[in-house]
Amino acid sequence: MTVMIRRTEPSDYEAVQRILASPKVVWGTLQLPFPSIEQWRKRLAEPPEGLFSLVACVENNEVVGQLALQTFPNRPRRRHVGQIGMAVRDDWQGKRVGTALMQAAIDLADNWLNLTRLELELFVENTPAIRLYEKCGFTIEGTLVDFAFRDGQYVDTYIMARLRGQMQADGS
Repeated sequence: MTVMIRRTEPSDYEAVQRILASPKVVWGTLQLPFPSIEQWRKRLAEPPEGLFSLVACVENNEVVGQLALQTFPNRPRRRHVGQIGMAVRDDWQGKRVGTALMQAAIDLADNWLNLTRLELELFVENTPAIRLYEKCGFTIEGTLVDFAFRDGQYVDTYIMARLRGQMQADGS
């Protein structure tokens, strides 16, 4: 099975909404349940400045994953940073879709956008995602206690980051 990564198009809004409506995705991200199709149509048709959105496609161009890389072109002291948010549809998790999206995002950040810091937040109990991000060179920088409300209770998140200069210095 081949995973193809491409830039998100406005016409992908229904597929992206389907990804974000998946129960495991809702559990594992800061998204609310029951995402609106119209919200995603508008979001993809009018992306904010500095947002690079990628999708993962399989067989017959079916969109099964989405990654957003938010940069900060209007914040001079944060221009070197990209924040990542990613989701893979429930039925495609564990099939290297997340790995393909992360590899594409890291290539974009390192070789085209000259970002030196990539960061993300994730729930502390999301061990498959933690393993993926660590495999991609991210480290846990800290724990945000009671950071988000999910399933009727406050839960902790990790802040993870990948620093390009450190990756090159240790030969990774």
